[in-house]
Amino acid sequence: MTIALSIRQVRPQASRQSPLRLALAALAGQPVALVAAAIVATVVVVAVGADLIAPFDPAAADWAALREPPSRAHLFGTDDLGRDILSRMIFGARASLMASLVSVSIAFAVGVPVGLCAGYLGGLVDGVVTRFTDAMLAIPALIFAVSLAAFLGPSLINAVIAIGVAAIPVFVRLSRAQAMGVKFEEYVEAAYVVGNPRWRIVLRHIFPNIVPALIVQATLTMAFAVIAEASLSFLGVGQQPPGASWGNMLTTAKNYLEEAPWMAIWPGAAIFLMALSFNLLGDTLQDVLDPRSRPRTMG
Repeated sequence: MTIALSIRQVRPQASRQSPLRLALAALAGQPVALVAAAIVATVVVVAVGADLIAPFDPAAADWAALREPPSRAHLFGTDDLGRDILSRMIFGARASLMASLVSVSIAFAVGVPVGLCAGYLGGLVDGVVTRFTDAMLAIPALIFAVSLAAFLGPSLINAVIAIGVAAIPVFVRLSRAQAMGVKFEEYVEAAYVVGNPRWRIVLRHIFPNIVPALIVQATLTMAFAVIAEASLSFLGVGQQPPGASWGNMLTTAKNYLEEAPWMAIWPGAAIFLMALSFNLLGDTLQDVLDPRSRPRTMG
């Protein structure tokens, strides 16, 4: 009975506001972050409803409308094959959204459990995981993703897998560090004293307390995934023609920068805005969900 009471006393009280409500409140109070969230939401809607929104078939060539500038018929102009750039931009949003969501899901699903085990168990497990993670971090993530995508073969699916694998070490290192900081808290030690198995301690007492940091990292990694997918498609190991991707649109546009600059402006601006929006959202979430980043008040 005494031990049970002590657990209730030492375990921190749950916040009345969930992380989601805190994040929404923060977005409402910061216009820049609100604009970033609106941009991301717009891309999601456009990607999901591409078949209904796109005015033309993104792969349909029109030999009578080669490299036409923006007009009422083609709002973003046409490319070297007469394809509508707006339609290709809309379908290209699917590739970027898939890269950001699926690759981060792969990195999260693999990296977080490994990092939690290494941080909580320590010893030999921690040593092996740390050395392997350091070895992977020694290689720049984008170069690793390009190499792995080239090895797997040029396709969007393989590019997404490569980006996800390249992002795994970041989640391993973060979850390990967070677990090492939490496992010595009084409520975790009390849970161990009363006989909770290790897996229950990790899932019920450690993992929920490191979720905010993982959410922030996931948002920032999405920005990397957008740039990485565009880079892989630009190099020819990502989305393959005639499939639309902002990266392979830039590959074609680089040959017509003087004749048809609009071919490069629109996909380049989309990549920039998407990556910037994810970074701004990540910074805002860090300010809200990480107590150490909040300004201290005098009282």
